[in-house]
Amino acid sequence: MKFRITPLNMATAAFIVLAVDIWINGAKLSGGKYEHFGSAISWMFLLFAVAVSFLDITFRNFFPETKKLWIIELSFITLATVMYLLVS
Repeated sequence: MKFRITPLNMATAAFIVLAVDIWINGAKLSGGKYEHFGSAISWMFLLFAVAVSFLDITFRNFFPETKKLWIIELSFITLATVMYLLVS
């Protein structure tokens, strides 16, 4: 099996790093009212990492060529970012 680095692989790694960092250092939110939400935010990032990893596996099954896979995954990340910015 050939290992391929894809954008969603990098996103999964980033979510795991964020979750571990928040778990160790805690979440620094403004105002100080929400000091104990660090573990909840860490679990949320771990859930995102699992979902993105599953999506990466799904995209790999549908698009066997690495170039098409990169284009589709970058398009998905762009679409998700635009939707997030429109909603928030």
